[in-house]
Amino acid sequence: MSGPVVENVSLDELKQGLASGSIILIDIREANEYEAGHIPGALFHPLSGFDPAALPKEAGKKVVLSCRSGRRTLMALEQAQNAGRGDITAHFGGGMLAWDAAGEPVET
Repeated sequence: MSGPVVENVSLDELKQGLASGSIILIDIREANEYEAGHIPGALFHPLSGFDPAALPKEAGKKVVLSCRSGRRTLMALEQAQNAGRGDITAHFGGGMLAWDAAGEPVET
């Protein structure tokens, strides 16, 4: 059994996609982490109650998963693809750590 299909989205790609509206960012961290600070515009779908069917599906838009460091998003990508969401293959591998390190704005 092979692992999930994974596309790594860079910080610049993420910022451009969020600015243009071509990316739907899903933050899969837990509530306390999300409330402490998240990428502006990120939708909250914690891994603990992760339901791939509840994730948005919009033509022409890429769903990108994000967590703290990129480890949980790999698990979520696999869950989504196993549940038939072959359209969910992208994650922001650097997660909140990379976003913070780049000095990008954080929403609380």
